[in-house]
Amino acid sequence: MVFLLLDLQRATHATLHRLTTDLAELRLAPSELNALANLARRPDAASTVSELGAAAGTRPTTLTSILDRLEQRGLVSRAPHERDRRTVVVRLTPPGTTIATRVLEAMADVERRALASLPPDAAERAATVLRALTEAAA
Repeated sequence: MVFLLLDLQRATHATLHRLTTDLAELRLAPSELNALANLARRPDAASTVSELGAAAGTRPTTLTSILDRLEQRGLVSRAPHERDRRTVVVRLTPPGTTIATRVLEAMADVERRALASLPPDAAERAATVLRALTEAAA
């Protein structure tokens, strides 16, 4: 039996270590890098808190702490949704956009190096497996 989850966990730790090392001068935790990268990939670099939590795989209470730290550093802003005041929208600030772009570039670099020796369709097949694992666990 193949234990993909163990390999996934090992790969996650290794890539997060690489990212935090490559981006050490930003002084951001892996969870903060994750939140910024997920926001940067959203239309208008904005998301509701619940959408961001689902995309980042983070519990709401944990995400609130992450967003508190990012907001204190001026990297994100939070405001009520324009149509539903009970919903909070998180948006990258201009400095947050600059840093999130660096995070995405660092992630792309790690992926490029990791996949360089693999067949061209390997990344899409891996993404299919990761989506299946995500859906099975939900």
